[in-house]
Amino acid sequence: MSKEKKQTKKKKLDYKAQQITVLEGLDPVRKRPAMYIGSTSSKGLHHMIWEVVDNSIDEAVMGVCNKIKVELLPDGLVRVSDNGRGIPVDKHKRTNLSALEVVMTKLHAGGKFGQGAYKVSGGLHGVGVSVVNALSSYAKAEIKRDGHIWTQEYKKGVPVSKVKKSGETKETGSSITFKPDEEIFEETEFKWNKILSHLRQQAYLTGGVKIEIIDKRKNLEKNDEDTDEKEESIDKKINKSYTFYFEGGTRSFVRYLNRTNEPRHDKIFSVKKNIDVSKKNKEKQSIEVDISLQYTKEYKTIILGFANNVYTAEGGTHISGFRRSLTQSINNYAREKKLLKKNDNNLTGNDVREGLTAVVNVRLPEPQFEGQTKARLGNNEAHSAVVKAFYSSFQEFLEENPFAAKVIVGKCILAAKAREAARNAKKAVMRKGVLDSLSLPGKLADCSSKKPEESEIYIVEGDSAGGSCKMGRDRRFQAVLPLRGKVLNVERARLNKILKNNELKSLIVALGAGIGDSFNIEKVRYHKIIIMSDADIDGMHIRTLLLTFFYRYFPELIQKGYVYIAQPPLYQIKQGRKITYAYSEAEKRKILGQDKKPEKDVKGFKVKSIDKDGESENKKSSIKAGIQRYKGLGEMNPDELFDTTMDPKGRVLKKVEVEDAAEADETFEVLMGKKVLPRKRFIQTHAKGVKNLDI
Repeated sequence: MSKEKKQTKKKKLDYKAQQITVLEGLDPVRKRPAMYIGSTSSKGLHHMIWEVVDNSIDEAVMGVCNKIKVELLPDGLVRVSDNGRGIPVDKHKRTNLSALEVVMTKLHAGGKFGQGAYKVSGGLHGVGVSVVNALSSYAKAEIKRDGHIWTQEYKKGVPVSKVKKSGETKETGSSITFKPDEEIFEETEFKWNKILSHLRQQAYLTGGVKIEIIDKRKNLEKNDEDTDEKEESIDKKINKSYTFYFEGGTRSFVRYLNRTNEPRHDKIFSVKKNIDVSKKNKEKQSIEVDISLQYTKEYKTIILGFANNVYTAEGGTHISGFRRSLTQSINNYAREKKLLKKNDNNLTGNDVREGLTAVVNVRLPEPQFEGQTKARLGNNEAHSAVVKAFYSSFQEFLEENPFAAKVIVGKCILAAKAREAARNAKKAVMRKGVLDSLSLPGKLADCSSKKPEESEIYIVEGDSAGGSCKMGRDRRFQAVLPLRGKVLNVERARLNKILKNNELKSLIVALGAGIGDSFNIEKVRYHKIIIMSDADIDGMHIRTLLLTFFYRYFPELIQKGYVYIAQPPLYQIKQGRKITYAYSEAEKRKILGQDKKPEKDVKGFKVKSIDKDGESENKKSSIKAGIQRYKGLGEMNPDELFDTTMDPKGRVLKKVEVEDAAEADETFEVLMGKKVLPRKRFIQTHAKGVKNLDI
């Protein structure tokens, strides 16, 4: 080995102090933003607003704030204001800086670690507003307190100037303005309805606080929100402005969640208690438990968990405590009233949760969230507090409301019978070998790879499209499963009925992970499950039916990011020997050089109006464009289908994600549920925005 090569190798192996990088201030946040806000996608972008709003909510919970305002401003700016105490501005002894600057520019700094400033807080880590500041190209803090208005501006988390007085006032409160950095985020467009949904949720959980949202952006998108607040709410729509105010807490929240469902019983159960619990080597602490529930005539379950008003998407100890005490309470009541016979098995957790809508909110001094995005609560004391608060109160509810108790227990027993029927149906299918992994459905064209992480399956509409897919695919890693006709609407069916549906049964077997209690995501045979349907009304309906199936019975597949939607082209455009594919009307017009008025001169030439399957003639250059409108996947030959829709190098796939479980649940209920009126309203609201409608 030469001397030069030896020196190069030695440099690569060196690991000394000079190789250690120290990131100062907020640099770690900009270096690894996903560690602090979950992602740099739309989800992380909106998390920026949630972090700032959480601080205002904490003030409201303390009883020192009753007004919160969120403003979407021009140029991508957001301003969150409240009438709380205002962030302190006096000098911080340890840093010799203004407390405002410390809060805005230092990680793990805030009034939520010590005792006294906040009894409970959603801003556990003390990094919320400083992270928002770090990930913003511009930010400004305006604080009203001590008779003055105090301001400081920042660029990418770094102060532009010192904290200074900018006026006098008798008011108090904090106002944080920020602009998400385009260098950090994949997109910086805030979604109006997403923000509305989150702030409405916060207003339900924080009774007595008025939360206002105003959209002052230019070129406002059309507001498609169709709110239906009743009774204890104020909900005004004035030029993209909403105000939410609720006194009923979780009870009102449950009523709102069930507005598109048919309740089994009119009276909503609700309990709100302070429970004293003990922690190891610590004094007793009080945990506030606020739970409401109501059963509906649906099969789905909605349980929303919150800790200090923070939505815990992955549940946690408070949800496990609720589930345990609910199951135990209903079983004990059913045994006591002899609604369950001696030889009957106890009702399972799945039995007692069918058709349930519940909201569980706990407030505790020292929440232990897993991860900065606070998706799961880990406090063991929250589990015992929920059990103590809920069990006895729900027992009293059942005793005092015999009609409600009868229909609740009756629904649970019916669910148990359906579960048993589904189990027997599965056994029968297993005996026939259909669910055996060695007996895959005959219509499945499987791939040769046995590695799930590189394998993908196309769920295709019809045998014709299935044939093209099978011939055009890459057999090494691409499998194809054609489904005949429209599958069962599982929104209105139990598992035992689903297992009798041949098309869905074939899909379950092909995936190889089981279903219901036997589901095991580790056994799924493909890590890309791609729904590919025609770009017409029937195709969209089939896609919605399949998405409903995955959302209701395989939510883990969506959470893992395994479910996708293929995007086949709408048009093939031939211009001489050149063939181009357009995936939308706008893309077709762009290829042809058209604008909204095809008869106008565009880019130096004139284009005729075009039929769906016609020709376009460029008058000045005499080049004809042949246009084929694909009415179905079956019209495409195998090579075309692979090149446009199946080739990983050039295809377009949309990953199916669920950012807001309650909103997604409501959408499926509206589209696929029993009630006609909500679906009619949805269609009326969105009909004008539908493009490429084939009739």
